[in-house]
Amino acid sequence: MLVLLEPGASEAAANDIAARLRMFGLSVHRTECDGQTRLGAVGDITTVDWDAVRRWPGVADTRRIPAPFKLVSRAFRPRDTVITVGRCAIGSEQLALMAGPCSVEGEAQAFAIAEAVARAGATIMRGGAYKPRTSPYSFQGLGEEGLKILRRAADAFGLAVVTEVMDSQQVPLIARYADILQVGARNMQNFALLHEVGHVEKPVLLKRGLASTIEEWLMSAEHIVSQGNRQVILCERGIRTFETYTRNTLDLNAIPVVKELSHLPVIVDPSHGTGIRDKVAPMARAAIAAGADGLIVEVHHDPDHALSDGAQSLYPAQYRELVDQIRTIAAVVGRRV
Repeated sequence: MLVLLEPGASEAAANDIAARLRMFGLSVHRTECDGQTRLGAVGDITTVDWDAVRRWPGVADTRRIPAPFKLVSRAFRPRDTVITVGRCAIGSEQLALMAGPCSVEGEAQAFAIAEAVARAGATIMRGGAYKPRTSPYSFQGLGEEGLKILRRAADAFGLAVVTEVMDSQQVPLIARYADILQVGARNMQNFALLHEVGHVEKPVLLKRGLASTIEEWLMSAEHIVSQGNRQVILCERGIRTFETYTRNTLDLNAIPVVKELSHLPVIVDPSHGTGIRDKVAPMARAAIAAGADGLIVEVHHDPDHALSDGAQSLYPAQYRELVDQIRTIAAVVGRRV
């Protein structure tokens, strides 16, 4: 239930109303919109006499939030959430450009790619130190040493870091090195992990599951936000369909749909969405035209010898060209790089 406070309600009144709602066993989450305090009361709302609540001093009105995802919905927060990471304000007019290798393979590789993507215009470096792979015999990442390399390479060129966390026990370690914690597609419904990242004070990049609906995706975001971490970035990375030509089917429909339903920023991963190098740029351009708040793209200086995802990684020159194209499209849709 959404409890709207009277304009100009005092802080003491807001705290009193929140405390009284908690006495009913509800969790209370606060946001502000156009000078009005809004309290999201979540839990078993059937035990509350809402007619009586509307008569409490300082309460202007109450409204039911119809969507199952309460806190990530537009009903709770009508304004877009903007998440500042390094030099980028994700969800603002500025597009978030995240780029880097699928996996950190070594010092020279990480520094070469960090320099290339930074020069092209990226502000956030992606790279995996712990890699969930379909085959147990594939490269699994360098672990903590990979995190150290990634951090050094990003710092050398003024970039923030996003990297994947695979397990709830890894969260403290990843949080020491990364600016954004990525929850991968395979872990979108790993609820123990979602709750753990919900307790950290760092943004979380939540990728859509392999075959999840938009509602399931937003409910996963709700798990994180309900634990107190409101800094969630959604990432559309393609879903599994009957089509086999591309690695996945990039669902660009999801961008305007989610932007209508939720206040959270939405970025797109055209690398995993297509799995084919020459299809990455067209889908990246389309994503920005469709309203995405940014892109996360795999880039490798020697993709033929990459230890993972070489076939979908752009060469640095291709990434530079893509950013130039994105800059042109951004101007048309009221955004900037």
